[in-house]
Amino acid sequence: MTTTTRVIEHDVITTTETESEQEESARKGQRKSLFAALACGVLLAAGGYFAYDHFVASRHVETDNAYVGANTAQVTPLVGGPVRDVLVDDTQRVKRGDVLVRLDDTDAKLAYARAQAQFATARRKVEGLMATDRGLAAQIASRTADQMRAKAQLVAARSDLDKAKIDLQRREALMSSGSVSGDELTIARNALATAQANLAAARATDAQMSANRDTAIGDRDASQALIARTTVETNPEVLAARAELDQARVNLERTVIRAPVDGIVSRRQVQVGQRVQPGQTLMVVVPLQAAYVDANFKEVQLAKVRPGQTVTLVSDLYGDAVRYKGRVVGFSGGTGAAFAVVPAQNATGNWIKVVQRLPVRIALDPKQLAEHPLQVGLSMTADIDLSN
Repeated sequence: MTTTTRVIEHDVITTTETESEQEESARKGQRKSLFAALACGVLLAAGGYFAYDHFVASRHVETDNAYVGANTAQVTPLVGGPVRDVLVDDTQRVKRGDVLVRLDDTDAKLAYARAQAQFATARRKVEGLMATDRGLAAQIASRTADQMRAKAQLVAARSDLDKAKIDLQRREALMSSGSVSGDELTIARNALATAQANLAAARATDAQMSANRDTAIGDRDASQALIARTTVETNPEVLAARAELDQARVNLERTVIRAPVDGIVSRRQVQVGQRVQPGQTLMVVVPLQAAYVDANFKEVQLAKVRPGQTVTLVSDLYGDAVRYKGRVVGFSGGTGAAFAVVPAQNATGNWIKVVQRLPVRIALDPKQLAEHPLQVGLSMTADIDLSN
C-alpha cells in the first residue's frame, strides 16, 4: 500500500511539473507577442508622428493667441456748442452720413449772417473803388485840359507883356518930340504893369493846374494799387470775405455731426444739454464689416510665414461650426513687448530669455463676416497654411 501510494504521488508530481513548464512557455510566448505588438505600435506611432510632422505639421503654424480688431472711427465735433439732440445709442447700426448728434446752431447762424454782411460790404467797397478809379480817370482828363488852358493863358499873358513893353518903349521915344502926351505915356506904363501882373497870375494858374493834375494822378495810382489786375470777384478783400463766409457756412454745417463710416455705435459718452468742445470724443463707430484679426505668433513660428498665405480661423463664439478663411496681410513693426507701456529692461543683469510674439495681421472674407458677424476683441484660433 505504501509503495503504490508513492508511485501515485510521483506521477502526480511529474504531471504537475510538466504542466508548469508548458504554462511558462506559453506565458513567454505571449509576452514576446505583446512586446512585438508594442514595438510595432511604437514604430507605427513614430512613423505616424513623423509623417504628420513632415507632411502636415511642418506646413502649418497655429496659435490661439489671436483677437478680432477693427479700425474704429472716433466721432468728435469740429465746433463747440451745447448738444441739442442725440439720435443714436450704443449697439445701434448706422450708415455713413447718418446724423448722430445735433448741436445748437444759434451762434453759428449768427456768425454766418455776419459773414454774409461782411462779404456784401467787401463787394460794394471794391465796386466803389472801381467807380472811383473811373472818376479819377475823368478827373485827370479834366485837370489836363485845365493845365493846357492855363498854359495857353500863360502864352497870351507873355504876348500881352511883350506888346506892352513895345508900346511903352515907342511912347517913351516919342515923348521927347512932344508927339505923345503924358497921359498916353501913363496909360502905356499902366498897361505894362497890368501885363506883368497877368503873366504872374497865368504862371500861378499853370502851376496850380499842374499840381491838381499830379494830385489826381496820385489818387488814381493809390486806387489802382487796390484794384489793379483784379475784378470784383478776384479782389483780395472780396476773396477774404468769401473765405470767412465759407468758413461760417462750414461751421454751421458742422453743428450736425454725422457717422464717418458704416458700423456699430459703441462707447457713447454724450448727453443732451452737454456742452462739447472741438476734439472731444462723443462716441465710437466700429466698422465690423471691415474687421481683421491680429494673431500673435511666437517668433520661432514665423520663419516661413509670408504675406498672401491663406489662413483658417475659428472663433470661440461660433466654435468649429464656422471656419473663416483669411489671408496674411503683413507683420507688425515690432513685438508686443517692444511697444509695451513699460518695455522689458533686457539690458539689466537679471535677464531671462522669453520667447517673443509678433502680431500678424490677417484679413477676413467680408462675405463670411456678413453671414457670421464678429465683435472687436473676440478670441480666435488661427492656422496658417505654409504650403502656398
